[in-house]
Amino acid sequence: MKLVRFGPPGGERPGLLVEGVRRDASGLFPDWDRQFFEGDGLERLRAARRDRSLPAVPENERWAAPVARPGKVVCVGLNYRDHAHESGVALPQEPVLFLKAPNAVVGPYDAVEIPRGGAKTDWEVELGVIIGRPARYLPSPDAARASIAGYCISHDVSERELQLERGGQWTKGKSCDTFNPLGPFLATADEIPDPQALDLSLSVNGAVRQWSNTREMAFGVDRLVWYVSQFMALEGGDLISTGTPAGVAMGMKPPAYLVPGDVCELEIQGLGRQRQVFRQG
Repeated sequence: MKLVRFGPPGGERPGLLVEGVRRDASGLFPDWDRQFFEGDGLERLRAARRDRSLPAVPENERWAAPVARPGKVVCVGLNYRDHAHESGVALPQEPVLFLKAPNAVVGPYDAVEIPRGGAKTDWEVELGVIIGRPARYLPSPDAARASIAGYCISHDVSERELQLERGGQWTKGKSCDTFNPLGPFLATADEIPDPQALDLSLSVNGAVRQWSNTREMAFGVDRLVWYVSQFMALEGGDLISTGTPAGVAMGMKPPAYLVPGDVCELEIQGLGRQRQVFRQG
């Protein structure tokens, strides 16, 4: 299944993407949120949709993030070998974790705001993992797959000055308003049999800047979910962004950071496309 949400900010409703058409599922469930995922919602949704014809969503309705605001957004730094190299650091021995503010999550086509005074706003295409079942102290990476609801595109927008030059706190440069476009849809885990075999790319104003495959991750999806669960309890609807490959603005010589009017387009195999216009906040 492909889960979507639609409607204006603060008024989003849940839906399904069926043969390219968004269908309104708000008559079945209130939202795709923690209660839905932890209450066996995906299984109940599969059963319910067999018996009902869901109304089509008007084409002009906004695409929202495909899950309600997560309780946590956990990000992984330096998880692609080539990105660690372009950043001038050694590949980490353990996953580098940091948190991003959940209210940075927006829709896949929403405008992204360059923060006031920001001059080093950067792009990062990432595979997003949505947690379905609670995960705490998982016994092994093999046990992690049962806790994954599905996958989506996650744009980990970054303000490098705030991230690297204002006290060494990555969270400050990652949590600005609108800095995590998500979607356009959540593909349930059964639709992505191998999350380590997905092409992913990002272009800026039509020029390809990032192109890679998730097989290049230093730490794969299952290991990351297991690893994070050793430090914090993962809950239904939480998001893990699994890192970005080489090709970010910071790694260019000279760097070419985003400015108002720039357009980023992101794509991950099997997970659709995003598009954002950047504007001054």
